[in-house]
Amino acid sequence: MARRLPLLLLLWLFTDIYFFQAVKTLTDNPFIHTAYRLIDFILIGGMIAVIFLRRSGKTAQSLIAALMAFMLLTFVPRLFSLPVLLIEDITRFFRGIPMRALWVSELTMALAAVIFLVVLFGITRGRHFYRVRRETLFFPDLPEAFDGFTITQLSDIHSGSFSSNTGVQKGLDLVNAQASDLVLFTGDLVNNKASEMDRWITAFSKLTAAYGKFSVLGNHDYGDYVRWESETEKQDNLVRLKQVHGDIGFRLLLNQFISIKKDGQAINLIGVENWGKGGFHKYGDLGKAAAGLPEDSFNILMSHDPSHWDAVTLGHHQHIHLTLAGHTHGMQFGIELFGFKWSPIKYIYKQWAGLYEQAGKYLYVNRGFGFLGLKGRIGMWPEVAVITLKRLTM
Repeated sequence: MARRLPLLLLLWLFTDIYFFQAVKTLTDNPFIHTAYRLIDFILIGGMIAVIFLRRSGKTAQSLIAALMAFMLLTFVPRLFSLPVLLIEDITRFFRGIPMRALWVSELTMALAAVIFLVVLFGITRGRHFYRVRRETLFFPDLPEAFDGFTITQLSDIHSGSFSSNTGVQKGLDLVNAQASDLVLFTGDLVNNKASEMDRWITAFSKLTAAYGKFSVLGNHDYGDYVRWESETEKQDNLVRLKQVHGDIGFRLLLNQFISIKKDGQAINLIGVENWGKGGFHKYGDLGKAAAGLPEDSFNILMSHDPSHWDAVTLGHHQHIHLTLAGHTHGMQFGIELFGFKWSPIKYIYKQWAGLYEQAGKYLYVNRGFGFLGLKGRIGMWPEVAVITLKRLTM
């Protein structure tokens, strides 16, 4: 982050100076001008201070989360309203650069106010604004007994970020209301430590599914992002975390598969440990997990990081019909309206939210049930995904 700080500060400074033009057009009140500058100085100072904070402590994490929220409340409305000023400046250039029009600055402020309210909702209520997203997928080789079989997928619970029993229960009730045949969880049960889940075990254990509940590990579940007193302590934490999966009624799949049987037919559920591109650990072993799969069987893979799909799954000799992933959270910030979908995370992950298809193989990337860092969600609401399998008849 230290390397990116100069770029962030430059972007901040640019939006600050540019947006201030609209403020000056609307008012010459020195108190408003001073307050505007003071807010920016506080936030820029906070950005610099974050670099030197010890991030593992709860106090530091709370301060960082508060700073992120404050930054988004001020920065995002400015950023998304600037095109109005930019368009005016282009026309002003060809008109001899006259004074700014009052109505353009008013429009800029109005747009910024609307975006401010959206961001405020995301920060205060968005973390539990659960949305059910449904997909129906057709396969010519789906066993007849599984025609209409339903799967509810959860991902990225991040229980260490939760604070509202009522908010979390709202999401869990929504899961059970789907009455799906399977409930699958694709990793990141906690932020860092197994103990984060202790107060939520009872609530999550009440999730139900006729054909069982299964899970895999995500990158945060291994305790790689916190400082431990010893390697033994870290390993003990992982052992306990695996026990927690059992405590809430999930069967944890660790580079292995299990057959789900119905009316004398079966589909296979494969679970790999976390495998991610770049600096993420590659604990997952699809070769090991898929060893012994019957030929021409119907296979569903749970793999936390969607980069695993492109890098490994698509090229695997065994046909994987459907892969379920999470990890990206949709960056907890973005726009999804009328079929349009955008988030900054798309510049990092090729597959980052929703359904993808290639050569008859599907990937679904869950936007996540919980949240991390930013204690909210803006546009990328927390998700309960329901996938219905259908047999394609010719």
